[in-house]
Order: sequence, then C-alpha cells, then structure tokens
Amino acid sequence: MAETQLTEAGYLEKTPRVSEWRRFRRVFFSRGVVVFGLVVLVLVLFTAIFAEWLAPYDPYKTGVAKSLAQPSSEHWLGADTLGRDTLSRLIYGSRTALQVGFVSVLISGVIGIPLGMIAGYSGTIVNNLIMRTMDAMMCFPMLLFALVLAAVLGSGIWNVIIALSVATIPGYARVTHGLALSIKENDYILAQKSLGSDNIRTIFRHILPNAFPPLIVLMTMQLGNLILAEAGLSFLGIGIEPPGAAWGAMVNSGYQYLKISPWLSFAPCLAIMLVVFAFNMVGDGLRDALDPKLRGLL
Repeated sequence: MAETQLTEAGYLEKTPRVSEWRRFRRVFFSRGVVVFGLVVLVLVLFTAIFAEWLAPYDPYKTGVAKSLAQPSSEHWLGADTLGRDTLSRLIYGSRTALQVGFVSVLISGVIGIPLGMIAGYSGTIVNNLIMRTMDAMMCFPMLLFALVLAAVLGSGIWNVIIALSVATIPGYARVTHGLALSIKENDYILAQKSLGSDNIRTIFRHILPNAFPPLIVLMTMQLGNLILAEAGLSFLGIGIEPPGAAWGAMVNSGYQYLKISPWLSFAPCLAIMLVVFAFNMVGDGLRDALDPKLRGLL
C-alpha cells in the first residue's frame, strides 16, 4: 500500500508508486562494485559456454609446449609440467567451477528448501525431527563435512557435487525454516486457512513465493562458497580427477614451482578470487534490491 504524507496545504497526497522492475534496476545498478561483479560473472559464463572456441589448445593434450615453458606469444600463461597449455586449462576450469557451483546449489536447494518449509509450517513433532537432524549436520563445518563425504565417495566431479550438496542442505533448511515461521503468522496466511486451503497449497503457493527473495540472495552467495569449496577439495586431491581441468588442482600442481613459474598457481588463484568476489557482490546487490522495506519506493 502506498504511503501518504501531509503537504503544507494540509492535504493528503499519495507518494508516487514506481514499478518493481524500475526500483530493482535503480538499487541494483547504483553500486559500481555490484556492476563489476556482474560483468565478471557474465564474462566467466561466456568463457565456460564457449570454452572450445576460446581455448587456443586442447587442455588435456600433453607436449604442446616444453615442460614449465615460460609465457610467450604462443602460450600466454606458459605450460605446466606435462607441457599442457595453462591458459587453455584455466578456460576449461571455469566450466568445471560453474558446473559444480550451479548443480550443487540446485540439488541442495531442491532438498533443503522444502524441508525447511515443512518443518516451519508443520507441528512440533515434524519440526523437531527435521530441524534436529539439520542441527546435527551443522555441527560439522561445511568444508570438513564435504571433505569427509568426498573422501568416502571418492574423487570425480559428480561425487564432489553430491558431497557439497549434502553439506549445504542444512543451511537452506535453517534459513527457510525461519522464514516459514515468520510468514505463516501473517493475516493472509490465516485467511487462506479459514477459506479451507490445504497445507500443501498454502506452503508452495503462498509461503514459498514470499520467502523466495531472501533465498535467491542465499543461493547467489552460496555459489561463491561452493566454488571455493570445490577448489579446496581439488587442491587437497579429493576433487576433480586428473586430467580434468580444475582451478584448485591447478593451484596444487603449480605451488611447487612458485619460484620459477609462479603463474601456474597465481592465475587460477586470481580466477577463484574474482569469481567468489563477484558472486558475493552480486548477492549483496540482490539483497539490497529485493529488500521488502524498499518495495514501491524509489
């Protein structure tokens, strides 16, 4: 409902209401760091989609250059110990990072969000059963939990995705549970109950849409954390199987040669830093733009 204000003449005048899309654009693009993060994500997404055309060499082919070759006009970032082009592997590593991030967020969100909704809307027994299970899983740090799961499942991109997805389910369930507890006390939810609306309809038709903006922000920020976690697992040798291109594995294979070939580790480290920073900044911008307190106002 639009706010009203008292003018000097004593008349009530309605504050002009603007469209949600116009307000979203104004708030989201008002900060340069958010725009920078969005540009970085667009470039990384473009690189991952068109990796075959952008990579100058086959990232898995050995001997395309001398072992630990220095950067040159032919190999802009040199080559690793097996003579593979570092730039090509860096480009293909963006595809691995985004695949792990987006698929893990999708799986954990599809499982964690309904669990949180059901726990927050249901009675005491279901609520305690679900949330105490989530609390038990959250006793372990996310990265440590994922490390144990990945060690049990073994290396490989899909095992890493499963490990990260399971490790991040409690976070989605906990946030969604709090949102559901708050939203279900609103008058329009009580009106739905009085009209005979069943629980499933109320949860997924009325509670979930109103809880979705904070969840979008959570997913966006979680993407950066998952990419960082995948890089950590690959650095420890439990992530992507060789010869797969992964930024964490590239850092691991290059840190032994920091004195003679520092770019082998610095290049993937910079890529990880930029992508994680970009996701966090975009998530921060979405949080400001989707703030319910600003809805309807410039």
